Amino acid sequence: MPWAPFNGSLEGARIDRLLLYNLIAFAIVFALAQVWIIVVMLRRKPRGNGLPAALRWAMIAVFGVLYIWTGIAAQRLWANSQFAGPAPEAMQVEVTGAQFQWYFRYPGTDATFGAVRSQLVDAASGNPLGLDPADPASKDDVVSSLLVLPAGREVDLRLRSLDVIHGLFIPGMRLKENAVPGMILHVHFTPQTPGTYSILCSQVCGLGHARMQARLLVVPEKQFTEWLGVREHLRQAGLAGGVSRP
Repeated sequence: MPWAPFNGSLEGARIDRLLLYNLIAFAIVFALAQVWIIVVMLRRKPRGNGLPAALRWAMIAVFGVLYIWTGIAAQRLWANSQFAGPAPEAMQVEVTGAQFQWYFRYPGTDATFGAVRSQLVDAASGNPLGLDPADPASKDDVVSSLLVLPAGREVDLRLRSLDVIHGLFIPGMRLKENAVPGMILHVHFTPQTPGTYSILCSQVCGLGHARMQARLLVVPEKQFTEWLGVREHLRQAGLAGGVSRP
C-alpha cells in the first residue's frame, strides 16, 4: 500500500494484502449504505413495508461472510507468527523493554542465553539486564541498544519486560507484540530488505514513553557476522561495559 511505511519483511506482503482487501470490501459496503440512505431520504412516498425479506437476509449473509472471512484471515496471520513456531535454524534474539529503553541480546557463539537475575539489574554499571556472571553461558552474550539482523534469515524474538507492559512495534516489518513482565513471548519474522527501520513502543509505558525508540538495521549476512564478532570480542574483553552501542 503506497500510504503505508515501506515493507522490508517476507511476511509483510501478506499483511498488506489483507489490509487492502479489507479496505476495499468495507469501502464498497460503506458506499452502498450511503447510497441507500440517500435513496430512502429522497423518496417521497414509502413503498410497501421496506426491503423484501429475501433481500434483508441476503444482506445479512453477505455481511456475516465478510466479517467471518476477515476474522479468519487475520487470525491465521497472527497465529502463524505466534504459535506456528519458527524454523529450527531461525536466529534467536532476546528483546527486553525497560523504562525507557529497548535492549537486544544475542546468545553468542554458544547459542545459549545466559541466566539473568533481577537483583543484578544495574544499567548504570553496564548490566541493564542483570546478566549473572556466575553462569558461563552469559560470558559471550552480546547486549546492544541497536537491533542488527541479517537479511533473508528468519529471526525468533523472545520478548521480556523489566517493569511495565511495553509494545515492540516495527512498522517497516509489519511486526507488533507486547513485552509483559514475568512472561516470555515469542514472535518470528524474516527481514528481507537491507536498510534502517524504526522501532517504537506501542504501549503508553510512562512519562518517557515518547523517548522509547530504537533502530533495526538489516544488513547482508557477512556484515552481520562481522558486527556480531566485534561485539563478542568487546564483551569478552570487558570493553563494552555490558552494552554495545551503535
